[in-house]
Amino acid sequence: MKAIIYRDNGDPDVLRLVDRDLPAPGPGEVRVRIAVSGINPTDWKARSGASGPKQFPEVTPHLDGAGTIDAVGEGVDRSRVGQRVWLFLAAAGRPTGTAAEFTVVPAERAVPLPDEAGFDVGASLGVPALTAHRALTVAEDGPRRLRPGALDGKVVLAAGGAGAVGHAVIQLARWAGATVISTVSGPEKARLATAAGAHHVINYREGDPAAGIREIAPDGVDIVAEVALGANLALDTAVLRTRGTISTYGNDGGKPVELDVMRNMVLNTRFQFVVLYTVGSGPLAAAVEDVAAAVRGGALPVGEEHGLPLVRFPLDRTADAHRAVESGAVGKVLVDVTT
Repeated sequence: MKAIIYRDNGDPDVLRLVDRDLPAPGPGEVRVRIAVSGINPTDWKARSGASGPKQFPEVTPHLDGAGTIDAVGEGVDRSRVGQRVWLFLAAAGRPTGTAAEFTVVPAERAVPLPDEAGFDVGASLGVPALTAHRALTVAEDGPRRLRPGALDGKVVLAAGGAGAVGHAVIQLARWAGATVISTVSGPEKARLATAAGAHHVINYREGDPAAGIREIAPDGVDIVAEVALGANLALDTAVLRTRGTISTYGNDGGKPVELDVMRNMVLNTRFQFVVLYTVGSGPLAAAVEDVAAAVRGGALPVGEEHGLPLVRFPLDRTADAHRAVESGAVGKVLVDVTT
């Protein structure tokens, strides 16, 4: 089979296309013929060494992907052979992710993908959708699970609604019944956030964005899903309701976080920092179940018309795909692996 590997941390040029033996699934594992591999910022950070040195002598990257199970290991129901699936955390704690024609994962990391959902959808779930779920389910007064109606009466602010996680926040929050506001940097991203399902879109570079949000939500925002905490914290606290929650999954731009302690004491602000690797098995399993339900309900479509443009590369140009993600490509970067 063809696979992308790297043996040293570094820039995208460390990625190489090689031939490797077909892997065999062990007990509790499945082998998946990958159709589409999805790339997230965490993938290039792992490759570059920004998130720490590599754990294995040779690594095939990418946490997310979608394809078809073609073999199962001992203890796995053989009826799963032929099942279309989406994969999450494929390369977490393992040397082989989805940037290959075949990969092996624990059976629970391969989630059934409905026939009506394309492999592009499947490869775009994983990190973005599971992160979004966590961001939306950590408020003090709940909910802990998402379903239609779970966020009725709540106001969610999705910072950076044109990004992959922001896009998933909008879609999941709307599916669960929230009023969704998104902040964006310009008209093109506003169009994408609206296409994703945001009820209201605010350009944070124009006028008084806090006043605009307060006009929509006079009592304040219940949950902020934040991608750039240092840059946006002042705005977040200006619009947060008492006992509201700021869930942050990134600090784009790297601006230092300056915390107004008294302001947040008065608000009884809850801060939740989110990363999937250490979220715990219970919340992760709940997120997988709820995201799968949202997919079955048609709530997580992708593509330009749904607010998440797809930027595609063939497997032999995976290095260029990494460059696109690192340079801030708008939308979801996908690698087409097999047909």
